[in-house]
Order: sequence, then C-alpha cells, then structure tokens
Amino acid sequence: MNNQKETNNGAFIKISEQPSLYNNLEKKSVREILDEINTEDQKVALAVQRAIPQIEKLVNQIVPRMKQGGRIFYMGAGTSGRLGVLDASEIPPTFGMPNTLIIGLIAGGDTALRNPVENAEDDMERGWQELQERNICDKDTVIGIAASGTTPYVIGAMREARSHGILTGCITSNPNSPMAAEADVPIEMVVGPEYVTGSSRMKSGTGQKMILNMISTSVMIQLGRVKGNKMVNMQLSNKKLVDRGTKMIVEELGLDYEQAKSLLLMHGSVKKAIDAYKAK
Repeated sequence: MNNQKETNNGAFIKISEQPSLYNNLEKKSVREILDEINTEDQKVALAVQRAIPQIEKLVNQIVPRMKQGGRIFYMGAGTSGRLGVLDASEIPPTFGMPNTLIIGLIAGGDTALRNPVENAEDDMERGWQELQERNICDKDTVIGIAASGTTPYVIGAMREARSHGILTGCITSNPNSPMAAEADVPIEMVVGPEYVTGSSRMKSGTGQKMILNMISTSVMIQLGRVKGNKMVNMQLSNKKLVDRGTKMIVEELGLDYEQAKSLLLMHGSVKKAIDAYKAK
C-alpha cells in the first residue's frame, strides 16, 4: 500500500513527495533561494505545534515505562535514521544518562550514517532482528521515523514490536501512512511539499529533529534529569561544561568559583555536588 492522504477514490497521495511550490530554482538568485527556503521553514513549527497532542500522548506513555527500566529505540533510514542516532547520541552528555537508554538504529548500520547502503531500508525483517539482538522487552518503546511513512525496515520492526505488546510511536510527514497504521501513537507532522521536490532532508528533517528534541527533553525532565532549568547531570567532558557546571553551583550554593569548581570535580556532576554539599 502506498502511504498517503486518502482521496475520494481510496488512493493515497504522498504529500511529502508532491511537486515543490517553487519552480526554475536554478534561475533564481541566492537571496531568492534563501528567502523561499526560509518561507517554507516557517511552516514547520506550526506543523509540529499541531502534532503536540500526539507527542504528549506518546511521552506520557514512555515515562512510566522508562521508570521501570524501559528504553527508547528510534528507527529510521537515511536522513530520518541519522536524526534518530543524533538525538540518541546527545542524551548521555546532556543528561548524564547511559547510552543504553535511548538508542538510535539506522537501516544499514553505522556505515549508513555517512554513506548510502543499497537496499538496506527495503529489508522488512532486519529492523526486528536488530531489536531482538538488543533484547527488546515490553517496557521498551519503538519510535519509527520516516517522512514517507512507507519504509519497510521501520514498518516491519514496528509491526513485530506491537505484536509483542511493545509501545510503538512514529514521526511522519504524511497522514494515514502504513507506518502510522503500525503505531499505537502516530505523530503526523504534515509540512507540505519540500522546496526541492522530494528532498525530505529539508522541512521533514527539520520537523523530525524538533519532535525528537521535544520527546527526549520532556522525558528526561520527567525523569528528574533537570533542576530548575539547568542540565545538572551533564557530563563534564570539556572546559566549557566544567565552567558552566561551576557557575550553576556558585548560583545555587553561593560559594566562590574555585570552591564550586573543586566540589564539582570531586563529585562529577552538578546534582551530586549540590546534594553532597547540602547533606553536610
């Protein structure tokens, strides 16, 4: 079945692959191209806003699962897969969580992060095999990411996951897609045709990144990884982050900078340093 907006005759239209609203791009000036891309990009935040009720529904089901030891698996191919891997990879340094709690899987494996892997996304079975290799269980969540909503690698994994009682969600740029049919909570972010026809790395990719930010950040806040508005569990992986953490402790405890820095380095995170100081 092709993914798309249903018409009166029962066919589906892939909105994400409809012709661009602009033509003769090669004849435009750089300024015209940039202005038109920006005009299209402004539509993305509104499309994401319309999807917030579904994002909320998904997050509210993820949090209790993660509190019981569950994980999130992002699954996608091409741009969508890369964005899932990107969001997952930023969780440990930002929130001090192990890299085993939010996991990005991309069709074709790590090679596909930089290079296309022929036919990888067309393998309906491989996604579920990769989830089984990671001992997926019913506390976990599988979130498929595909602008088209038709990627077999993702659909096959979601279908099997759901049949095993595992929560499934998805992020797509087309309504009523085959991928959404396999999701307990489908997130349909309809951004319209791309500036370059079919180039879903553009508006669709931007919207996917925004939604992934929303999902992971809201989950981490709900799991207590943020205090006030600060990343109190961030990894101290460079001088900039040590300085940022030191200033958080100065602000919270009223210590001088060097005292705060020593305390931070002794305990390894802002939260641990503050808790230890207050426990004296």
